[in-house]
Amino acid sequence: MEFDVKALLETLPLMGKGMLAIFAVAAIIILTVVVLNKVTSKKK
Repeated sequence: MEFDVKALLETLPLMGKGMLAIFAVAAIIILTVVVLNKVTSKKK
């Protein structure tokens, strides 16, 4: 099994975009949950 540096360097931009998309979706889900908790929470 060989380690192909050229293939790694060619796929890095795609992997970076994928990781960025994962973090963006996670942030959107967290923000949605926080907003819904604030909107639907009962006042003391």
